[in-house]
Amino acid sequence: MDISALDLARWQFAFTVSFHIIFPVFSIGLASYLAVLNGLSLLTGREVFLNLFNYWKKIFAVAFGMGVVSGIVMSYQFGTNWSVFADKVGPVLGPLMGYEVLSAFFLEAGFLGVMLFGRERVGEKLHFFATLMVAAGTFMSAFWILSVNSWMQTPAGYAINAAGQFIVTDWWEVIFNPSFPYRLVHMLLASYLTTAFVVGAVGAFHLLKARKNGQAHPGARTMFSMAMWMAVATAPLQIIAGDFHGLNTLAYQPAKIAAMEGHYDTHAGAPLILFGLPDAANERVNYQLAIPKLGSLILTHDADGVIHGLKEWPADQRPSVAVIFWTFRVMVGIGMAMLGLGLWSLLLRARRRLYDATWMHRAAVLMGPSGFVAVIAGWVTTEAGRQPYTVYGLLTTVQSASPIDAAAVGTSLLAFIVVYFALFGAGTFYILRLMKQPPEQHGTDLSPTQPIRAAGIMPSPVLSLRGDERPS
Repeated sequence: MDISALDLARWQFAFTVSFHIIFPVFSIGLASYLAVLNGLSLLTGREVFLNLFNYWKKIFAVAFGMGVVSGIVMSYQFGTNWSVFADKVGPVLGPLMGYEVLSAFFLEAGFLGVMLFGRERVGEKLHFFATLMVAAGTFMSAFWILSVNSWMQTPAGYAINAAGQFIVTDWWEVIFNPSFPYRLVHMLLASYLTTAFVVGAVGAFHLLKARKNGQAHPGARTMFSMAMWMAVATAPLQIIAGDFHGLNTLAYQPAKIAAMEGHYDTHAGAPLILFGLPDAANERVNYQLAIPKLGSLILTHDADGVIHGLKEWPADQRPSVAVIFWTFRVMVGIGMAMLGLGLWSLLLRARRRLYDATWMHRAAVLMGPSGFVAVIAGWVTTEAGRQPYTVYGLLTTVQSASPIDAAAVGTSLLAFIVVYFALFGAGTFYILRLMKQPPEQHGTDLSPTQPIRAAGIMPSPVLSLRGDERPS
């Protein structure tokens, strides 16, 4: 099989972005969780929150570092594999990415050291402020990066000069392009859900371990309870946000919707194809399991609404159905499973069995990495669904690639694979080791009468948390 430099460049970018995206997503959600824990520690005086803050801040530091390192590689590829793209869109996207560094990254980096090491030096209130600034920095980073990506999906506020470059005519329209609000909300909720299920999995793991060893872990109960509350609150919001995002995509990228839904023919009252086998050669989906008219009802809010099929576009202007048909269903399926686990936790909480349900805890452990899988599946759906364009409808992927040899791209791709699995595999292994440690201070178990004490903080007798308490 003859593999072109373009194919290798696309695979390389897909590989590196798949590694990179999981770390910012986790950092965004975890930074907000740390801010909540820090605030609850100050507000309530319950040292269990401070212990959990100290527990998760170590994990955040490692994940944040890996996100920074993996992000640098993305910029490197713009100059090597996609230099034509960088030249064409640089006047629009370059400043946006610069704003991300100057605002978000500087804010994160400036206060990260205070958050990690400065509590005893600057005091509790200023330390809490630093934690809020780190969380704000992660939000701002998502803001600018999603603005960049959304402009590539729904370009606005631009003109094209004599050199063929995109130039800005209205910065407001560039930044707040038509798909940006929907993508930003969708990604932020995905970050919070992903973090909630990681935190819930760690809490469930320690609850199972504590039950086996006959130990009590107030910290594990607290983190598990908080994670399930977040799942209950966020999963329905994500489904609603996904619906709005889908309507926006239908308006601006109907070919992507047709590929996601598996519709080759235009339908009035289109069915919702739950499962099937896409057959690109014969332009159909075989062995369909479908619900009549539900596709039109979801996408147009009209049971007889018209959904355009892929046959309305030339074959070379269609995204790959075989890819995004399945990645979309993986994302949606995981989202429904998250909602189901959240509702299950509500039922157990009502029965006062949230901390004693072994099967619930096992399910939560299994669902721990589900958010990362859903995010990658969603990202593939978004990016592969934009093909054959880098700037939708204006600049194709073929036109964006650098004039380089396949051998050069293949060599760098192999190098990335080896280095990434070694470096980030080691980092992930270290994070898992940190998660394996019990959430109590120094990894010790607490007796029912022993208050939890945070290092360097003088405890108050009325603010101690006893081991027999069950925060919910």
